[in-house]
Amino acid sequence: MPRVDGRGNLDLRVVKIERGFMPNAEGSCLISMGNTRVICSATVEERVPMWMKGRGEGWVTAEYAMLPRSGKDRKPREGIKPDGRSIEIQRLIGRSLRSVVDMKALGERMITLDCDVLQADGGTRCASITGCYVALAEALHNLKLKKSALIDSVAAVSVGIQGGVELLDLCYEEDSRAMVDMDIVATGTGKYVEVRGTAEGRPYDRKQMDRLLDTANIGLETLFRKQKEALDGIAL
Repeated sequence: MPRVDGRGNLDLRVVKIERGFMPNAEGSCLISMGNTRVICSATVEERVPMWMKGRGEGWVTAEYAMLPRSGKDRKPREGIKPDGRSIEIQRLIGRSLRSVVDMKALGERMITLDCDVLQADGGTRCASITGCYVALAEALHNLKLKKSALIDSVAAVSVGIQGGVELLDLCYEEDSRAMVDMDIVATGTGKYVEVRGTAEGRPYDRKQMDRLLDTANIGLETLFRKQKEALDGIAL
């Protein structure tokens, strides 16, 4: 079936990852997935939250925000407390990245991953997770730890069903009309961190879910390759 941007059903949007986009950060990148663009930056601090002191382990956390004109309408700037959607997304980003980090190897340090959405056209949380891995890997490389703290890679992609057909990497217009909308977070070794699927119309069955997972895997293979290309020359 024809898509709004002319892609095939199993095609990702054009993906670009520009590492080192924020020169003052220990790790960073600008990730573009079609018209969705997110700055991901990693900050390393020689401390951990109070509740983790003395454990000899580190911590990875995340913050997420959309700039006021990242969408078609102006989004008010967030105050001290983010809105509910931002809280949900930054928790997802944090636990996704923690799933591939050896906290003992990190030591008593905290890495904060900031995700700032410059332009939103669907899939901002997936782009943030995929980009944050690159920023995190660069930051860990610059720490020059005795033992690598990375135990795997992680990326995310959206899939959905529209008109009874599985689609990969939904843009905003497709996402808003999809009968089923699903975000898949997975590691480079094929394990899942999160599978979040919602039926907006009819409920979906197990066969459709399996096809959506297969569709996501096609996109994830490309995203892992793009991450490796962006991290070329870095020992992981």
